[in-house]
Amino acid sequence: MSNAPILDTSIQRAHEWLHDIGRGLGFDNEHAAYAALRATLHALRDRLPVELVAHFGAGLPTLVRGIYYDGWHPSAARLREAHAEDFRQSMRRELHDHHELQNTDQVAIAVMGVMHERMDAGQIDHIVDALPKQVRELWRIARQ
Repeated sequence: MSNAPILDTSIQRAHEWLHDIGRGLGFDNEHAAYAALRATLHALRDRLPVELVAHFGAGLPTLVRGIYYDGWHPSAARLREAHAEDFRQSMRRELHDHHELQNTDQVAIAVMGVMHERMDAGQIDHIVDALPKQVRELWRIARQ
């Protein structure tokens, strides 16, 4: 434990998310769970308008929020480029070194399932409506 309990709580919550993601994927590997979380967060983030990126990010635990925003450069051009590129291809690029995570639909569904369990439903519903149809379908499956 540190002298900053807020950091301990943030670290604990991040570990809980990683544990739940790993369980959803059927293995106990926090490194792979982290890669799954990061790839899914970035693929979602890059398909949202800036105001919804911030809205969604506000609902994430502190350390997970840092992963979400890592490498983000807001611009209208970024959103156009993201929509032009397939969601799954974006995830494949981030997961290319993780052979156990090549089924991007399974990865996204596991991460979205954890988000569905741990985040405010109204906040999720608000952003899901703004996502491309193929991504909304993955959310629907994750909620089951």
